[in-house]
Amino acid sequence: MTDIREVPRDPELPGRLLAVERDALIPLLRSRADADFALPTAACPGWTVRDVLAHCSAALMRVVESRYEKGVFSPESNDRDIAERAGWTNAQVVDELERGMTEAGPVIAKAGGVLDMIALGEWVHAGDVREVFGAPGAYAGAGLPDALTLLVRVTREKKHVPLHADLDDVDEPLRLGDAAAGGPPARYIGDAATLVRLYSGRPLDGAAYELAGAAAGELNIFG
Repeated sequence: MTDIREVPRDPELPGRLLAVERDALIPLLRSRADADFALPTAACPGWTVRDVLAHCSAALMRVVESRYEKGVFSPESNDRDIAERAGWTNAQVVDELERGMTEAGPVIAKAGGVLDMIALGEWVHAGDVREVFGAPGAYAGAGLPDALTLLVRVTREKKHVPLHADLDDVDEPLRLGDAAAGGPPARYIGDAATLVRLYSGRPLDGAAYELAGAAAGELNIFG
């Protein structure tokens, strides 16, 4: 079993994940009617598709422009970012998102790892939007291998509950969380997209999986 935790950080990985998702998501967004941007999201209660996209574009532009005032990325800060874009067209929001997904990668690469989780969060939010639209690739798709690598690193660095994941659609098991924690790791059996849902606190929609040794709520890294 390859242990991703032992592989040196690839500084280009977050930007690569953003670029892969950009190339899939932006054309999808530009193909949708304006009414679709007003659809509610199950993953982010109270937010529409447009709100999620405005949050994502704002967060990435903060990275690009190095704007990190006190309270940045808090719920209140996120709401202000969304409100600041209330007068924009949907096309303007998508244009800013495309720019952010293009330009944030090099900045994240140079940050030494402290911003890597932003790329993972953006990829998850893209899955939120895909799910609303019923489009394929929600929490999966071409970016999944890089997203899983980031997930392993984030859970290790946050000293999360240790977990051994046997994935139906990935050749080798993953070891997530804090390897130094005492006792045997929790065990997960299921597909990779459901694992991502668990770690990001997304609705499971009746997905079939097995989890032993930990409660689902313990896995959420964004809660």
